Amino acid sequence: MTQPGPRRLRAVGSTSARQPRLRWRTVHGYRRAYRIAGAGPAVLLLHGIGDSSRAWLEIMPRLARDHTVIAPDLLGHGASDKPRADYSVAAYANGMRDLISLLDIERVTVIGHSLGGGVAMQFAYQFPERTERLVLLSSGGVSQEINPALRALSLPGAELALQSLGLPLVRRQLAVAAWLVERTGLALGSDAREMLRILESFPDPTARAAFARTLRSAVDWRGQVITMLDRCYLAASLPTLIVWGSRDRVVPLRHALLAHEAMPGSRLEVFEGAGHFPHHSDPDRFLRTLRHFLRTTEPSASGHDQWRRLLALGASLDLGPDVEERSAT
Repeated sequence: MTQPGPRRLRAVGSTSARQPRLRWRTVHGYRRAYRIAGAGPAVLLLHGIGDSSRAWLEIMPRLARDHTVIAPDLLGHGASDKPRADYSVAAYANGMRDLISLLDIERVTVIGHSLGGGVAMQFAYQFPERTERLVLLSSGGVSQEINPALRALSLPGAELALQSLGLPLVRRQLAVAAWLVERTGLALGSDAREMLRILESFPDPTARAAFARTLRSAVDWRGQVITMLDRCYLAASLPTLIVWGSRDRVVPLRHALLAHEAMPGSRLEVFEGAGHFPHHSDPDRFLRTLRHFLRTTEPSASGHDQWRRLLALGASLDLGPDVEERSAT
């Protein structure tokens, strides 16, 4: 089945603005905050857990020079509503499909960091006809292993520890601890200050509750509960870029190697010395890498017939034990 080519969208925001302003759309009764700028082929930027669209502010104006760039606050994050709701990666993917539909955007290159990478993979899996390319940036959802601090925050009662972040003395102590950890290379290493920034951003109990629900949908005391390794063969026709920091202490580099091996034709870029936020450590390099990928790949034209053929191929593959073995390494 022939798919339509990429649409040239009208300009929807100022590319000169340092911080594209927040806008809101109501989806299924909940207000979703997002930023949008630029004109051209559409790029969807998905932030990590506890973060917001502000994570992309340095990148958005530059990428918006020749792309329509959409950066939402995921439900439960940033300025979006924080209801008692479904915070699974599948629900987030559905929400992104509905948001871009309201914005009259049919197809996107989807870029996801950390939790956003898991949502990006789920979006590509659920809506291949809406996905042109996939970019995974220090992504969750590859294998089980994750930093012990996040496993601890998924435990019952962790909300009490999060509530204490509002106390001035605790905030000062955490700032000192982050400074020490950053310099000693222990635990989170260079990611400590970024993680503290995220934890300090929870303004009220509803934000902390949404964070806890989101985390528990993807992580338990043993680690990540979702792996994409059993479905990687479906990405055979989807241009995919994997970007990782060599010193990522949240989701280790070996997850990037697993994903690269499992996703036929994917590209892997390792930022030496960077941690879990390589797009913050070296935004210039990230933009160069991303632009080269966008320029040298053709958007996926996956249709229902091709998807059905890939699923039939997967049915003939013996994935189970191999996936379990790779996930445990």
